[in-house]
Amino acid sequence: MKLVSWNVNGLRACVNKGFLDYFNEADADIFCLQETKLQDGQIELDLGGDYEQYWNYAEKKGYSGTAVFTRIKPLSVRYGMEEDYEPEGRIITLEFEGFYLVTVYTPNAKRDLSRLGYRVEWEDRFRAYLKRLDAVKPVIVCGDMNVAHKEIDIKNAKSNEGNSGFTPEERGKMTDLLAAGFTDTFRYFYPDREGVYSWWSYMPKVRERNIGWRIDYFLASSRLEPHLVGAGIDCHIMGSDHCPVTLEVSEITK
Repeated sequence: MKLVSWNVNGLRACVNKGFLDYFNEADADIFCLQETKLQDGQIELDLGGDYEQYWNYAEKKGYSGTAVFTRIKPLSVRYGMEEDYEPEGRIITLEFEGFYLVTVYTPNAKRDLSRLGYRVEWEDRFRAYLKRLDAVKPVIVCGDMNVAHKEIDIKNAKSNEGNSGFTPEERGKMTDLLAAGFTDTFRYFYPDREGVYSWWSYMPKVRERNIGWRIDYFLASSRLEPHLVGAGIDCHIMGSDHCPVTLEVSEITK
């Protein structure tokens, strides 16, 4: 089974930059999006009859938003954590026979760190939510998690220390999540690989020079490690300031 996750930074713009070409080429069983920046009715995607579409729109126009396109019919779908509602459209959970799939667009702490306090509190709630799911069946979590976990995950670690997405608080919350029983699937296969990133600033020449951050992830309940087949980052795919990340797993049943 192949899964793809991509922060498209505005789906309508990404569609005009080749989104459907990549979607068709990827041929994923489950394809997750973050930062769709859409309201209901603002786009109609013809993905063929194989895919069911699930959308979580933010109340604020042109902001946040997530989506999941899946060939595998879920047993249930949930939007948000505490209740079936998420005003910023950040989370969709699909329940399948052998696992939960959660796609997430983690809140940004903002450049001035004005939202860091909210971010830290949100991380604690999100980790608790994933642990509740994991107590029922294994979990695969994917999306833009807005943190470069280790120095190996960012081009200029020293100069970015303390910046949004690389604060001790945010990095510590990722450490806490992994310690709660989750595996960073890319690092599972490539523990020492450097220079592989999933986000680059739009500033001139930054992407050409590969001055990037790895902030998009597939995490999986650690007991799913025997099912992990491969993980990748499609750095060559344009259309957004992020690139797609991928995961392949063997069949997961009860």
